[in-house]
Amino acid sequence: MQKTQKRTAVLAAALGVLCLAAAGLGLCAKIGFLIEKQPAWVSATAFCAAAVALIALLFLCAARTERAREGEPPLILRLMFSDLLLKRPNAARIAYVGVTAALCIVSNMFEIKFATTQFSLTLYTSCLAGILLGAVPGFCAVLLGDALGYVVNSMGYVYYWWVALACAAMALISGLVMRIPFRGKGSIYLKLALISVLTFLVCSVGINTTGMYYIGLGIYFPQNVLDAVAQTFGGRFDYWVYFVIRFFLLGQIWNSLVNYALLFLTVPALRAVRNFGVR
Repeated sequence: MQKTQKRTAVLAAALGVLCLAAAGLGLCAKIGFLIEKQPAWVSATAFCAAAVALIALLFLCAARTERAREGEPPLILRLMFSDLLLKRPNAARIAYVGVTAALCIVSNMFEIKFATTQFSLTLYTSCLAGILLGAVPGFCAVLLGDALGYVVNSMGYVYYWWVALACAAMALISGLVMRIPFRGKGSIYLKLALISVLTFLVCSVGINTTGMYYIGLGIYFPQNVLDAVAQTFGGRFDYWVYFVIRFFLLGQIWNSLVNYALLFLTVPALRAVRNFGVR
């Protein structure tokens, strides 16, 4: 028994180190600390490895905890997992994460452009992953799905790792909000409203827009384009000018509203299905 526990501890530590190393490689590769112009698949592969390692580490720790304690799962597991996964065996958990990652891959590959607005279901599937799977498995599924979606169909674009991070954070926030002990009539709508506000402010604005402004524009946009935009806005092109352009002139605010509206339409219906464990 002691040998098995030692092996498990060593494996958990190794997976944790691999997770941190892969995530660090993905970040450094795109920021430019390694090679200035390396292939974009390097960071995508690194994020895939990070997600896989994190999934394995998560389920390994969860399995050990479940064997050690019977009855009510500890608080840390209730925060990490949804009711759908909480008492499932690890094989079933991995299957659910895999199916959700596949859904994220599909949502990343298909987009519709209407006028200047680019519509996709990425925000919807990211939040749904957190709601159905829980905070950490949802985070892993979205991160894995986004990176694999890029590997399958990059369409010639550079890998925007901060977009993947923003979507994965949406799943994390959604899973945590669903664990808030709101009960009673209308509680699901209150949670969905909180998810919408938090994910928009923290992820769409705080992570995605900030990443595009401070990293994306300087790398992927020609200087003459940036100068032309700055002249249009009185000679300046600061963060808030880009915020207005992205959400209101390019219409990303409408894409966000459509995705959040889908959450309000579908999640209450899923709540009626007992097997999904949405509360």
